[in-house]
Amino acid sequence: MKIEYTGRHIDVTPALKAHVEEHFERIDHLFEGAQSSAHVIIEVERGKHRSEIVVKWRNEVLTATTSVSDMYKSLSQSIAKIEKQALKLKNKITDKHHKAEKLGAIASPQNDVQPEPDQPGIIKTENYSIKPMTPEEAVLQLEQQDNQFLVFRTTADQSVAVIYKRNDRNYGLIHP
Repeated sequence: MKIEYTGRHIDVTPALKAHVEEHFERIDHLFEGAQSSAHVIIEVERGKHRSEIVVKWRNEVLTATTSVSDMYKSLSQSIAKIEKQALKLKNKITDKHHKAEKLGAIASPQNDVQPEPDQPGIIKTENYSIKPMTPEEAVLQLEQQDNQFLVFRTTADQSVAVIYKRNDRNYGLIHP
């Protein structure tokens, strides 16, 4: 990376240049693959040390400005801002060019292994005797149980009937 320096009301010392170049060496991997140049502008005004860095990379211009009481801190913060911008831009470019397909789209379905469809099965439950009772007694019995229905024999004609809980909190009665 080519780095140019401009000092306003301050001389650009070799120590400041070394500080900037050291920081740019750590983030140089972000700017690989394309010609890049940086322009570092430092100035002192009323006790504030201001640094501005303009990086031209690819077709983009990254800029960062920081103003604090120490020039080295100002340069470090500006370079950190440039690093953040460059990383964001590089990830955006990488994502754009590497539109990855999802694994499900890449893997071809295997014809020899097919999952069995879930078919309803009969689950054996406990046996119980059918007692003769009235529908009102059957409701009382059903409220005491966790079941949703109760099969019983009617006292009037000894026929089999089913009483069940409805969603509207009422009870349904089935006479087969």
